[in-house]
This record gives sequence, C-alpha cells and structure tokens, in this order.
Amino acid sequence: MAKNKVLNNKETNKNKFCQGDLAVYPAHGVGCIESIESKKINGEDLNFYMMKIIENGMVIMIPTANANAVGLRDVIQEEEIQNVYDVMQEKSKTTKGKQTWNRRYREYMDKIKTGSIYDVATVFRDLYQLKIEKDLSFGERKLFDTAKNLLVQELSTAKDVDESFMMKEIENLF
Repeated sequence: MAKNKVLNNKETNKNKFCQGDLAVYPAHGVGCIESIESKKINGEDLNFYMMKIIENGMVIMIPTANANAVGLRDVIQEEEIQNVYDVMQEKSKTTKGKQTWNRRYREYMDKIKTGSIYDVATVFRDLYQLKIEKDLSFGERKLFDTAKNLLVQELSTAKDVDESFMMKEIENLF
C-alpha cells in the first residue's frame, strides 16, 4: 500500500491502483499503471495514474479522483470469461441489418466507449454476424477490428495466454 500513499482520502477503495497494476481504459484497452504522480494544476495538487497502453505504448494521464468516472477498471477475472463467451455466442436480437450503417456505427461506438467488456463483446458479435450477411462499411470494419482487439487484449491478459491463441479460441465460438 505504500505505493498508493499519494492518493487522496476522498477516493474509494474500489478503484485504487498501484504501480505495476494492469487496468482497462475504455476504447484503448489494457494498460499498465507505470506510476502515480502528483502535479500542480491551477494551483491545486492533483494525483494522476500514468498508464501505458500495452498495444501501442501510448501513455495516458488519468486523474485518480476521476478514475471511476472515466471508466478505468480492473481486467476481468478468469472466472468471468465464460460470461463474455456466452454474450458472443448469443444471436443478435436486434434488427441492426435494417438500420443505416452510420446509425449502427454510432450505437456501436457508444458501447465501446463504455469500457464494459460485455458491451465490446456485443459489438463484436453483432458485427461478426452482420459481416456474414453482407459487406461491412469502412467504419464498421474499423469498429469490428477495434472490438476484436479490445476483446483479445483483455481476454488474453485475464487468461494469461498469447493473443494469437486467444483469437483462435474466439473464432472457435462462431
């Protein structure tokens, strides 16, 4: 707990991360908390998680007081993976194919931004099923790739397996 000494007392215990912890940042994926730093902004001392996204090395500064609000969360537990698989194996109950591609795009983007692995799994499933029926628009293909990458990153981290192995496991679900 000594690593967390700089955190404000106002913050809840639910989302306290320590240096070296893995966490998920919505729409960016799994990252590592490299440090917790204090910076003076507008005369006020604020604490920040310095998080490095594993996929691309980007470093994000996240105010510790806003960690819950921005959706920073723990990587799912291995026991929860089957629930994610169940979401992916469900048949899409909506008529997404009858909507315009830009309306679907906005809905899917909103789901990805929530940071919920279940929402990301829903987007992946819906686009995977739609891809079988017809060609995806350019934007939908990008969203499909984003959802796939976010899923593979988090699930492979949770299972502690290689991403290529994880991708094969996901493809076997379909």
